[in-house]
Amino acid sequence: MRLGVLDVGSNTVHFLVVDAHPGAAPLPAYSHKAELRLAELLDGEGAITEAGVDKLVAMVASSIRVAEDKGVVDLLPFATSAVREAANGEAVLRRVAEETGVELRVLSGPDEARLTFLAVRRWFGWSSGRLLDLDIGGGSLELAAGLDEQPDVVCSLPLGAGRLTARLPGDVADPEDIRELRRYIRAEIAQVVGEFTRRGAPDHAVGTSKTFKQLARMTGAAPAEAGPLAVRKLSRAGLSAWVPRLAGMTVAQRAQIPGVSEGRARQLLAGALVADAAMDLFGLEELDICPWALREGIILRRLDTLDSPSDRHPALTG
Repeated sequence: MRLGVLDVGSNTVHFLVVDAHPGAAPLPAYSHKAELRLAELLDGEGAITEAGVDKLVAMVASSIRVAEDKGVVDLLPFATSAVREAANGEAVLRRVAEETGVELRVLSGPDEARLTFLAVRRWFGWSSGRLLDLDIGGGSLELAAGLDEQPDVVCSLPLGAGRLTARLPGDVADPEDIRELRRYIRAEIAQVVGEFTRRGAPDHAVGTSKTFKQLARMTGAAPAEAGPLAVRKLSRAGLSAWVPRLAGMTVAQRAQIPGVSEGRARQLLAGALVADAAMDLFGLEELDICPWALREGIILRRLDTLDSPSDRHPALTG
């Protein structure tokens, strides 16, 4: 069957068309996306601005047209932290539904972590043993660990690269702002490390999300052109060496780093600080980078429940 996954994230709204059936890996067929950066389009009250909602509605409408053109038979629309935490989130959802007919399902942070973990488990398999997954989004950091397809511990922290970048104003970050942000990030992560480590050390640690992919590429991993089967890793030593370099760069200079998109360049330093802190506090010297993440987790959950006639969107139930 041909599925359409509409992912309304804090940075990007991405509509992915995939060909999928139970027992097989979903194959991407078409990608339609726009970097709206909804997490940055907020007013003083924490509400998504009218201009931001206009952009979102237009993008959802265009995704529906793409779905029709590409023969999509089942649509899986969801939203994450930008809409979940917006002061006017419910109003945004109503307007999207009224003007496009699409009812976005809002995922909780823990549900994001569980669905991403499912994708990671399916990609690496049972031989990975106890898995630990770290996922840096635009609005939050998701953590999940476990031996099965369902993690036994999950956590969502307000440490997304987009959210934290607001605390580093200016083209070149101020050293004191960086120190303060570094302290904040480490204090947040340190509060939850014990909950994970008391259940046992991971046999396999994994990083997912665009941020981790860009950090790995920055430190020498294979480019996107090498395809999803290329082995990509991020070492803490390599990352730590880059953090002070990123701190001294302008946004334009960061955008010149191989693998870093212009739209994500501003967020790269904050993302690097989160990744470095998480790897340090969890005692991880290296992460494998998984090409699958939340969208694939939602697709896989949908395929697992094709026999359920009562719920059109079981992939979003956590």
